[in-house]
Amino acid sequence: MNSYLKYALLFLGGAVAGAAVATAVNRGKLNFKPIAADLVSRGMDVKDAVCGAVERMKENAEDLVAEAREAQSRRQAAAEAGEAQ
Repeated sequence: MNSYLKYALLFLGGAVAGAAVATAVNRGKLNFKPIAADLVSRGMDVKDAVCGAVERMKENAEDLVAEAREAQSRRQAAAEAGEAQ
């Protein structure tokens, strides 16, 4: 089967499936509201988890920068003490 025929059949199948779902929704046989609400709720849970992880990473980076600045100031103080002698 050549690729053009394969893609044409896939497109036609998708169009038929889409039309069937659209017809079922319009007739009221399918109620997507509870499914959509659950999906959005789970998406919000994922967003909260990601935001928490990003916040922890930010705090760790801030701690690391503070420790690096402290180490730098100790090195500078030691270098100045060595020059003064």
